[in-house]
Amino acid sequence: MGRKNRAVTGKGAKSAPASRPTIKDVAEKCGVHPSTVSRALSPVMSHLVAPEVAERIRTAAATLGYQPNVTAAGLRTGRSGLIGVLAPDISDPGFPPILSGVTETLNAAGYATIVADVGPDPSRERELVDKLIARGVDGLVLATVVLNDPVVGHCLAASIPVVLVNRSDSGRRLPAVVTDDEAGMRLAVDHLVALGHRRIGHIAGPQDVSTGALRRAGFRAAAARAGLPAQNILIETARAYTRDEGRLAALRLLDRKQAATAIVAANDLLALGIYDALGERGLKCPADLSVVGHNDMPYVDMLSPPLTTVRIAQRQMGEAVARLLLARIADPSTRRERIVLEPILIVRGSTASPGDRE
Repeated sequence: MGRKNRAVTGKGAKSAPASRPTIKDVAEKCGVHPSTVSRALSPVMSHLVAPEVAERIRTAAATLGYQPNVTAAGLRTGRSGLIGVLAPDISDPGFPPILSGVTETLNAAGYATIVADVGPDPSRERELVDKLIARGVDGLVLATVVLNDPVVGHCLAASIPVVLVNRSDSGRRLPAVVTDDEAGMRLAVDHLVALGHRRIGHIAGPQDVSTGALRRAGFRAAAARAGLPAQNILIETARAYTRDEGRLAALRLLDRKQAATAIVAANDLLALGIYDALGERGLKCPADLSVVGHNDMPYVDMLSPPLTTVRIAQRQMGEAVARLLLARIADPSTRRERIVLEPILIVRGSTASPGDRE
């Protein structure tokens, strides 16, 4: 006679693990169809459910400890709910405000972001793009492309929704959200000319990057428009957007026979390098040299002296590029839109009249 199966009880018995709450459990608790629960818990579709019903469903889901099965949802919809973001340098204080705008907008639409830092080796860009695509991301936000970047064609060939932020490619083949770089340089030069400066230098960013090339061209155009003689327009190009490259470029400008009384930097990290160069030479800002930055990255108002800079709408830029990407995910046939945001000049203590130095 075989042994009967008996329930194991007593002190040494192990209880079976509690089953994970399902969407059907939430539906039964609320007396609705599971599809209604699915819509109510989706940031994209919750507007299709009456507000009081949606609130009741969210409360029930929280009470039961229900978590949507993202993998199963992805199999149904063909989407992962993930967006890849490529950063040029995650340690650059100017990037987090952009990233904050991107992630908050995408999170509100039900997406999570994977941020990859390309860093100083641009050859990693293609590798990281491929890794993100392999992980099934629904789209990409690139803050890393250079003017003639093969990764643009690679992404187009992969037929994945891609948008650019704070950068553009030379052919403008991808949608982008950027600032008006030429207008920013015009604001900086006009401010310095109004203070009485006539010998103005510019530390340009890398010329294979749209911001570097456009800001340099914008500086030249603004200086010529202000009537500055060609010999008074002094330019040095930094190899990278770093503080040390700004210092080296500033030292080269300071060593010129025709000394500038003011320098406009292509971004705030380069401007910090100008401060360092002035310290090395025993010079003071703005008594000996006025300095204007670009971007208005966090904490430049706390420098000594606080940095006059061209403010770009970094957070709004991130929000706009996220909305642009969501539109392309919803309809890949939408036109390649380019959104250009206007900068403003923030005047602080790093600029003043040149006095008798002109």
